Amino acid sequence: MKTDDLIAALAADNDTKAPPIERAFTRDLSAGFLVSAVGFFTFLGVRHTFFASLDQPRFLFKFVFTLTMAASGLALAYRLARPVALGRTPRKIWLAPALLALACLAEFFLVPQDQWAARMIGHNAIHCLTLVPLMALAPLAGLFLALKQAAPSDPRRAGAAAGMASAGLAATLYAMNCPDDSPFFLAVWYMLATMLVVTLGWFAGGRWLRW
Repeated sequence: MKTDDLIAALAADNDTKAPPIERAFTRDLSAGFLVSAVGFFTFLGVRHTFFASLDQPRFLFKFVFTLTMAASGLALAYRLARPVALGRTPRKIWLAPALLALACLAEFFLVPQDQWAARMIGHNAIHCLTLVPLMALAPLAGLFLALKQAAPSDPRRAGAAAGMASAGLAATLYAMNCPDDSPFFLAVWYMLATMLVVTLGWFAGGRWLRW
């Protein structure tokens, strides 16, 4: 057998054994999210006004925001999984923060000024800062497993993107229990919780996703 033929055969065999990155992302992220979802419904569950709140714009916006953040982070993590230079961060990564900024602007006009501070502080800030990062750990671990099977060109950025996606998914779960619906609360506490997970992903990516 010629050398070129041997190399081609080895490459084909390796491609057969290695799971496609799409399948790895789907499998590992789903497993991680399932762990968080089981923990959420076992120990927290949805708030007692959940179904009554389904027609309230502020309540529904929480899920628009968290799911947009999860989708943006996941798209960036998937893109960074490939060993190619990414260049500038895609502008769509700012979609969730932009939506939140617009919602806060609307809140400024709709809510009297003397209520701004109360809506920002909310009722369960510590729960948010604690539970969102905790529930993000399992999806983050799943995404790291998927990224380890790829070859991220920028491990730190890939880890940070995985952190953003994981925080978005965890925040989506937490939003079903959280009694605070104001965009002001989201802008402070949800974003702080997200930054904790993104920072963790950044440092962990630099350590565990190098190749």
